[in-house]
Amino acid sequence: MPEVKNINKVIYGGKTLIDLTADTVTADKILEGFTAHDKSGATITGTCSFDADTSDATAAASEVLKGKTAYVRGSKVTGTMPDNAAVAGTISVKDGEYTVPQGYHDGSGKVTIDATEKSKIIPANIREGITILGVEGEMSGTEDAKPQAKTATPSVSEQVVLPDEGYNYLSQVTIAAIPYEEAENSAGGTTVTIAG
Repeated sequence: MPEVKNINKVIYGGKTLIDLTADTVTADKILEGFTAHDKSGATITGTCSFDADTSDATAAASEVLKGKTAYVRGSKVTGTMPDNAAVAGTISVKDGEYTVPQGYHDGSGKVTIDATEKSKIIPANIREGITILGVEGEMSGTEDAKPQAKTATPSVSEQVVLPDEGYNYLSQVTIAAIPYEEAENSAGGTTVTIAG
C-alpha cells in the first residue's frame, strides 16, 4: 500500500481548488483544542491558551478591581484597585471638603451636608431677600431682638462701644459733649482744658 502523504494543493482540470502552500498558520496561533492544516497539509492541533492578543493592552494592576484578574501584554495581572462601593461623606462647615478616596465607586455613593447643619438652613434663620442653597429667607431681622441704648463718655483714646451682655445690638449711642473749661491763670492769660 502506498504511503499516505499530506496533500497541500489540489488542481483539477487546470483549476486550483485548494492551495495551502502559502498559509502561515502554526499550532501556537490556533486556540488550544482546535485543529487545522498547516502549509504542508499536515493536521495541527492548537496550543494557544488565550483568545485575544493583549500585546497592546495598557491596564495596570492598580486600575483593575482588587481580586479580579486580566491579561495585559501576555501576562496575567491581579487587580489592586480598592472597591469603595457606595462611598459616602458629609460636609459640616462652610469651607468643608470631602476627599473622594482612590478606587472604584459603584455610582450610588453620595456626599451631603451634615444633618445637624442642614436642619439649620430654614427660612426663619435666613434674612429676608437672601437665598441659601435654594432656601429663601423670611427673617425680618427683628425676631428676638434686644436692642440697647448706651451713653458713652468721650476719651482722648479710641473707644469701642458694644452692647452689654444680653443685648443683640445697639439701637442708639449717645456721646456726651467733650468737656471744655476756661480759667484765668497766674500769668495773666486763660488756660483752656479740653476733655481733662
